[in-house]
Amino acid sequence: MTSPAVPLAIAVFDIDGVLRDVGNSYRRALADTVEAFTGGQYRPTPEDIDRLKGEGRWNNDWEGSQELVYRYFEGQGQGRDRVALDYDQIVDFFQRRYRGPNPNHPDQWTGYITQEPLLAEKAYFEALTRDRIVWAFFSGATRGSARFVLERRLGLADPVLVAMEDAPGKPDPTGLLAVVDTLTQQGQLPPDLPVIYAGDTVADMQTIVQARDQAMAEGNGQRQWIGVGVLPPHVVAADGAYRQAYGAALEQAGASWVIPQITALTADYIHQRLVGA
Repeated sequence: MTSPAVPLAIAVFDIDGVLRDVGNSYRRALADTVEAFTGGQYRPTPEDIDRLKGEGRWNNDWEGSQELVYRYFEGQGQGRDRVALDYDQIVDFFQRRYRGPNPNHPDQWTGYITQEPLLAEKAYFEALTRDRIVWAFFSGATRGSARFVLERRLGLADPVLVAMEDAPGKPDPTGLLAVVDTLTQQGQLPPDLPVIYAGDTVADMQTIVQARDQAMAEGNGQRQWIGVGVLPPHVVAADGAYRQAYGAALEQAGASWVIPQITALTADYIHQRLVGA
């Protein structure tokens, strides 16, 4: 048994679909954006969005919106070079739906972001700390959006966070590695402490695989890198076959464990899995 003074593991969390339900916020804003920029001709379904994200390349919802618009027009026989899209206009439209009419002023946000159900509470993170799990966040959300949920809604005090503006998009592991380095230095943690990354997409799982590969290439192979696939709420609510297929896709992308909600990732769960690994 590990000494009580030594942390058990580092847990890094994605945010969207893991700590907050974005089915009626980010995903709704994405669908609104695609519908608007296709002239009302196409509104992607949740399954359409899952298929896109299942490709592992579209963690950025602004880019995902643009891609679905392009694909719609390609399906109508138009090449991309014939589709006049302004990426900045796509971002602005998306943000006004997601954040509200004043997207640059968090104290005035009235959009979909204010309606997101939380999937964990502050007490969950307090329990992790009590049980020797060191934690932080790596998310493709903007820093403003991530801080809004972590600090204003969950009540976490200045958590370690790498957000969209701070690192390349997933599955590039730069942001995850930066979080781990920050926690290790701040807490003077052992260099072989296992790292767990919990996310809900293929890109999240590819990120932990790439982090492991990069660490090994740099001669730091003593640490375990463990991907935890979290089923987002819209998948949990779907039929069993869809849930199974979604979980299988996460495992194929690199997930070692798949759980139905983030609060299942307790210190006891982590310890049991690590001992059995």
